[in-house]
Amino acid sequence: MRILIATAGSRGDVAPFTGLGVRLRAAGHQVAVATHDTFAESVRAAGLEFRPLPVDPRAALASAEGQRLLRAGHGPWVVLQLLRLGRTFMPALGDGIADATALGTDLLLTTSTTSALGQVVAEAAGIPSISLFLQPLAPTREFAPAISGFRSFGRPANLLAGHATEAATDQLFAPAVRALRRRLGLPPLGIGRARRNHPVLHGFSPRVVPRPADWHPRLDVAGYWWPAERPGWQPPARLLDFLAAGPAPVFVGFGSLVVPDPARLATTVLAAARTAGVRLLLQAGWSELAAEDSDTVLIIGDTPHEWLFPRTAIVVHHAGAGTTAAALRSGTPTVPVPAQLDAPFWADRLTMLGVSPGPVPLRGLTATRLAAALRLALDDPGYRARARAVAAALATEDGAAKVLTAVERVSPSG
Repeated sequence: MRILIATAGSRGDVAPFTGLGVRLRAAGHQVAVATHDTFAESVRAAGLEFRPLPVDPRAALASAEGQRLLRAGHGPWVVLQLLRLGRTFMPALGDGIADATALGTDLLLTTSTTSALGQVVAEAAGIPSISLFLQPLAPTREFAPAISGFRSFGRPANLLAGHATEAATDQLFAPAVRALRRRLGLPPLGIGRARRNHPVLHGFSPRVVPRPADWHPRLDVAGYWWPAERPGWQPPARLLDFLAAGPAPVFVGFGSLVVPDPARLATTVLAAARTAGVRLLLQAGWSELAAEDSDTVLIIGDTPHEWLFPRTAIVVHHAGAGTTAAALRSGTPTVPVPAQLDAPFWADRLTMLGVSPGPVPLRGLTATRLAAALRLALDDPGYRARARAVAAALATEDGAAKVLTAVERVSPSG
């Protein structure tokens, strides 16, 4: 079967689906990934077909609208900023998904950023579709909406807030969905009605977020989908030398965040490392953080998390879904520095699991606060013990298995 995975966003929105694509290919399917040009190399390196989608996500996050999204952080204001940012490129994204599907597709797999548009494309093409989400977005009584920044408003209020958030975010896609339905010759149909019986599998562990008891049967938690390993990748000699030259360093990286003042953020991190008395691996990331290399500091580029994180003492990160998963997989204590969208949700989960002393939000980040969190995570061996226990449990899970089962169920032979 010819399977197309359509995903849009940052690296964390793409990397898990390269590994899932490899599993689907090993099961005998032809797999293509439709995403942004900036990720073409990683898709092809995994042995998967690449099909382009429009938009440069890094440029979008660096734009005025992207910076307003960063300042909004989470909660009601972030939905407004998402509307402003997303409506500028959603029509082109819908057209890109349609064009990618037209190249030959029997099953369309979509993500939270492509699901609403992908359902329209699949309907027009007469093919099945399944959504694969990395965050729990459906309303539930069991926790507040993932982008609210709160753990709970109370069970009835959680559900109400979930429905309100879902209705608000639907408005992000509604104009593009209406236009795409017209272009593809389909009758009008609201996003909510289209979603009613649409299957969704979630790519996180039930040990991290148990499946809510009040979710519809079409919603399931599959387990993590790990990025494909990079064939032939070897760590740079300078990185190996740094790791060998002293105790395990602290990793600090903010992934796809594009901050307005990267020099200030780098200075804060360097000061925290000096105060805490730790060696530092600072990842440049999309903010292009920079500093002088020394005996205690090394600036690194993109490095596979599955190789690097187990070799560090603590992982400090922006609490994106993908980096959170990688930190849990590594068995390393973590200090999340959440900034926007679902990051506070994942930071809270890390704290609840006992693998983190708690978040240090980017908006209130100081060298003193970060240094104190580093020392807490280092000085209490319980954090590492619990992190290793979680990693051992995750190693027993097979998150791709439920996806394979769902795919076989809709295949011609199934």
